[in-house]
Amino acid sequence: MRLNKFIAENSKYSRRKADILIKDRLVLINGKTADSLGIQIDPKKDKIEINGEKITANKKEKVYFALNKPMGFISTREDRHAKRTVMELLPKIDNLKPVGRLDKETEGLLLFTNDGDFILKHTHPRYECKKKYHVIINGFLTDEEKKKLEEGVMLEEKKTYPAKIHGIRRDKNETELEIEIHEGRNRQVRNMFAMFRHNVKYLQRIETGTIKLGNLKLGEFRKLTKEEINDNI
Repeated sequence: MRLNKFIAENSKYSRRKADILIKDRLVLINGKTADSLGIQIDPKKDKIEINGEKITANKKEKVYFALNKPMGFISTREDRHAKRTVMELLPKIDNLKPVGRLDKETEGLLLFTNDGDFILKHTHPRYECKKKYHVIINGFLTDEEKKKLEEGVMLEEKKTYPAKIHGIRRDKNETELEIEIHEGRNRQVRNMFAMFRHNVKYLQRIETGTIKLGNLKLGEFRKLTKEEINDNI
């Protein structure tokens, strides 16, 4: 098993955080510093430590939740500076992690699991996992702006993947729409509309993969169905 996968499945750290810890030479294997991101270990034999903390293999049931995240909550497990994190809204389960993030001002569907492979499939760019949002922006979104967004725009010197936009209503003061993207860059939807000087007034994720927000009430969570899990692994 790859070291970063073992850490992600048996600790509070994500795979990306595990890679950072390995790069920073903070991970020990049998008392020796791990020196490669791709290193393989034997969970039954090798002893893993991070900053003096022993990481042991846990035989645990995999769990999957969907949360309707309210505004005002930070999408992280721990933040010393945050007054409220999304973990407060869920049962306390070892190694439960959010699948990606929603920024503090965004509402909607946020998944949680202790399954590292599920997290990877929904967050790594190579899988192009679909994410759909309900958006209200200020001003009138023109057909030309819509076309450019659907073709992809340059954000931080990298073009976004093509998007799909379905209009709900628009007038001179604001436009309401649904947008489907296949990436998860930081504040991507907000930044895409900002390219055309449209401020996002309301943002709600309504779908990720084939999992829909549905009628889940704000601040409440539910377990994913077997069908939802199987369709998204």
